[in-house]
Amino acid sequence: MIKSELIDRLAQAHPHLYQKDLERVVNAVLEEIAGALENGDRVELRGFGAFSVRNRPPRQGRNPRTGTSVSVKEKHVPFFKTGKELRERVDGKG
Repeated sequence: MIKSELIDRLAQAHPHLYQKDLERVVNAVLEEIAGALENGDRVELRGFGAFSVRNRPPRQGRNPRTGTSVSVKEKHVPFFKTGKELRERVDGKG
């Protein structure tokens, strides 16, 4: 599902709300999550999961095409850990 499909489904489920308002809400929620991660904060949505930032230390990699050694810089990457309720729903137990 892409963001526009999510907005369409929300509009169908809540016909009393304007689609533009739903789009603003979805964008605001995603922007808040991204902003928190950018600041190094953790975002936890109970029952759904937690977003956090993990540090990947510098390392030596290899160019798969040439086989030469390449230095890979340290970086921070977003990480998502599913909540118990979401894991159970996906697994078919919920």
